[in-house]
Amino acid sequence: MTALPGDGPDRPRTLGELRASGHQLRSVKEEIRHNLLALMREDAPRFEGIVGFDLTVLPELERALLAGHDLVLLGERGQGKTRLIRSLVALLDEWTPVIEGAELGEHPYDPITPASRRRAAELGDDLPVAWRHRSLRYSEKLATPDTSVGDLIGDVDPVRVAQGRTLGDPETIHYGLVPRTHRGIFAVNELPDLAERIQVSLLNVLEERDVQVRGYQLRLTLDLLLVASANPEDYTNRGRIITPLKDRFGAEIRTHYPLDLDDEIALVRQEAKLVAELPEHVLEVIGRFTRDVRESPSVDARSGVSARFAVAGAETVSAAALRRGALRGEVDPVARVGDAESIVGTLRGKVEFESGEEGREVEVLAHLLRLAVAETFRARTAGLDLSGFVALVEDGESIETGELVTSAEVLQQVGTVPGLAKVLDRLGLDGAPSAGQAASAVELVLEGLHLTRRLAKTTLDDGRTVYGG
Repeated sequence: MTALPGDGPDRPRTLGELRASGHQLRSVKEEIRHNLLALMREDAPRFEGIVGFDLTVLPELERALLAGHDLVLLGERGQGKTRLIRSLVALLDEWTPVIEGAELGEHPYDPITPASRRRAAELGDDLPVAWRHRSLRYSEKLATPDTSVGDLIGDVDPVRVAQGRTLGDPETIHYGLVPRTHRGIFAVNELPDLAERIQVSLLNVLEERDVQVRGYQLRLTLDLLLVASANPEDYTNRGRIITPLKDRFGAEIRTHYPLDLDDEIALVRQEAKLVAELPEHVLEVIGRFTRDVRESPSVDARSGVSARFAVAGAETVSAAALRRGALRGEVDPVARVGDAESIVGTLRGKVEFESGEEGREVEVLAHLLRLAVAETFRARTAGLDLSGFVALVEDGESIETGELVTSAEVLQQVGTVPGLAKVLDRLGLDGAPSAGQAASAVELVLEGLHLTRRLAKTTLDDGRTVYGG
């Protein structure tokens, strides 16, 4: 196998050297338990990149891993199930010895295939040893209806038969993903999407810890942790999962969307790849919008609204600001709440609506976005005197904003506004805010005053927005 950084020459390279080093064989589940306990005693992070599960999902997951259970994560789309499963790899030993050249990466102390057993018997302490990094000890399969038993478990390899081996020779078998993950973690995403006859092939893996291939008198005792994900609606005997397979998982763990707004915002901050500055209050609008969409009776709750909805929204809003900067020559553009209107049309495909809302999807999302802006405005400006902003448009005056109106143009129309400094302070933009940040704060106040019926607003056909007038 290819050496990776850390696979140094000082490591044992034969079975004899490995035994002399005092190395002990541990099962994968023992390995995970040992490393998890060490991290817990040090109060160190155990699951990198996981947000909002600290008090709910992660304690259940830790109990399942300490118990040595295979497990299934149940949750709607976009709840971080796959991210959580992949984070388990960090709980494996960084390096583990394997028989060099072995098809299934067996431990030198425990060969399981006929070929590896034969080599071990012939070479004894001279059996060559290689070292495998934990990143290579993880396999993942997205369950699809066309997945076969051969994909997961294995099948006869016609090429090996053509080379002269008989059909009864176990070495004619081409092993599937599950055996090839021996001494590792195997994950199945969307488990119920496997056909029932394919689900049956996993029964022995979960209980007897072995596989049998096409009637061969061959039993491979596998050492692995099997983790699956599923939608709760499908993971019932009325859905698409067979009851014996459910029974063999040691733990069922429910995931969820972020329970509070701070976690929602932290998740978007972590995942979104922003191309322009996105102030915290604009991000809060997107977070509240996402939560309002999830809770809306117009949206199918069984389908859920993925965290990817909020991430894509944040990226789109920042892209709207970048586009304005490119078209109008604005350096370091900053996103404003008006830019959020661009996400209504682009994100509707990520939401499953109730059947009675057909044709009203954009209208529903636009209403929920306005609600999110109003909620953010109230939360951020409660108790502030905003009469100075209202006075800006008295006597028939107006302020023009919009996707292609630069920050400098917005501020030039506004001038010096009593109360702006306190608004900037509330938004965390105090100190020396840029023109873009100040314009973003002004637009939040103007839109909030409109939504609370204190300012008139007109949207023109060319996309410009006029407050007052």
